Amino acid sequence: MLQVPQETERLARLVADRTGRSAEDVVRIAIEREAITFGVLDKPKHRMTAEEMLAFGDRIEAMPVLDPRSPQEIMDDLNAV
Repeated sequence: MLQVPQETERLARLVADRTGRSAEDVVRIAIEREAITFGVLDKPKHRMTAEEMLAFGDRIEAMPVLDPRSPQEIMDDLNAV
């Protein structure tokens, strides 16, 4: 077990009170961020939420059409190669 200075514990508890997390979680999260920053730990994979997926679809739909052919014409041309 690590022994931490009182000031470190005080800061962890202040952040914990503000965020609603435990002091232990605050310290773990801070260490994980440092570990990711310095390449000790890989950045966790982020799974998209349903809202993020829908927003992504909206952004794609808003893009201009670059090929005026129908999807079937495009597939026919690809299959002809």
